[in-house]
Amino acid sequence: MRIALINPVTRRTEGYHTIGSRIPQLGLQVLAKLVPPEHQVEIIDEIFGHQMTEPQIEAGRYDLVGLTSYTSGATRAYEITACCRRKGVPVIFGGPHASAVPDEAARFCDSVVVGECDEIWPAIVDDAARGRLQQQYQGSLSELGRRFGGARQDLQAINGRYDVSSIQTSRGCPVGCEYCSVTKFNGARIRRRDIDTIIDEWNATPRTFVFVVDDNFFGVGRQHAAWAKQLLRAIIKHGKKRLWFSQTTINMGDDAEGLRLAYLAGCRGMMVGFETLNAETLVDWHKGVNRVNVDRYRELIKGFHRAGISVFGGFIIGAEQDCVNTVADTALASVRLGVDTIQITNLTPLPGTRLYDRYMEQGRIFATNYPEDWERYSFVETVYQPKNMSAAALDEAIYELRHTAAVVPWVWRRTLATFLRTRSITSALFIHGMNQGWKRLAKIQSPRDQKHFGFVPGNSNERIDKIRRAFAMA
Repeated sequence: MRIALINPVTRRTEGYHTIGSRIPQLGLQVLAKLVPPEHQVEIIDEIFGHQMTEPQIEAGRYDLVGLTSYTSGATRAYEITACCRRKGVPVIFGGPHASAVPDEAARFCDSVVVGECDEIWPAIVDDAARGRLQQQYQGSLSELGRRFGGARQDLQAINGRYDVSSIQTSRGCPVGCEYCSVTKFNGARIRRRDIDTIIDEWNATPRTFVFVVDDNFFGVGRQHAAWAKQLLRAIIKHGKKRLWFSQTTINMGDDAEGLRLAYLAGCRGMMVGFETLNAETLVDWHKGVNRVNVDRYRELIKGFHRAGISVFGGFIIGAEQDCVNTVADTALASVRLGVDTIQITNLTPLPGTRLYDRYMEQGRIFATNYPEDWERYSFVETVYQPKNMSAAALDEAIYELRHTAAVVPWVWRRTLATFLRTRSITSALFIHGMNQGWKRLAKIQSPRDQKHFGFVPGNSNERIDKIRRAFAMA
């Protein structure tokens, strides 16, 4: 069979996905590696655009199409499945969204895969080849070990070229944040791949910059940290020279040995989910590891910097305690704490999370014209009613942040600040690239924002003044 594995991307945020590095949708490369060798497999990744998808299907190139998608891509996924059905091509839909709403997904495709499907994917492909595809398959949380989690690092998308590699060393996260689907989809227990197998894949990838996609690289306990350090020592001793970044929890800032090993292994940045500076919100969101450390954020950030590693801070706005001033307050406070680059997103209740269930019960989610409205669940639009402001007011506050980022000079100032903190040229260059990407995104988005909101933020109000001070700080 000729198989296409497709990553659908919502048109609503087209451009967000191509501003910085072109990072693979790792799940597709993982599935590609598990396809039995008698079949041919190609990847179409819509981070490179939508132009090729339907024409390739309509040209009769494929005997089977598989899609994996987050919620924001589900609306687009269903457009692709409709094309497949018109052409008579069997289509399978899996991933976090399909697993959260399998009955919905079943209306639009021939087969739905719920949960991780590593172990059963070869059997699914065999069923498709024999013309006996089942309507639903139930996956399981497989032990990764040597068999699962590896990716086809040699396989590029046919509609573009990745410039970063994605590698996964573990799955699962024990934190269990209320708004996050990872724990439900991948489990609370961190499952690890075999270290030798990771090193083999590390050395095989042709690219010199790697995104280690683990949701929580360092974990939250001593055993987690011990394994992470074992992996880092193996990379130092046996791995080819690569620079990389990953995602971790703030507690890693307390482990000087782990941070030193991470830098020696090539780590130049860690995305840390701070989420909020409000301790009460952290309680509401069940973010325990942050709640016990919120008063130590500055100290823990310095731990990363002392090791030479930059900090990419993730913040979410829209909690019960937040108001229209929270965006500006968070931007200014994060810079004062020493965060090197920030990502501020709208709180988004994803299906399958406790937050979604709670807000639905309370009647607070208004973007419910499914499946069309799923593309609005993109983390850049408010789809529910916040407690202390309107949804429009929250969107406008984040618009002020983007607009200011687009019009004031600040990127080189942040690059210098990172270099002075980390004493690492490569970490500073990593942050420079991240901040340049953010500024480009803000400039591209600016005309869309002006059209959507119908105004341009003024040069001065209390919120904008705070944001400008944040960008001006070194």
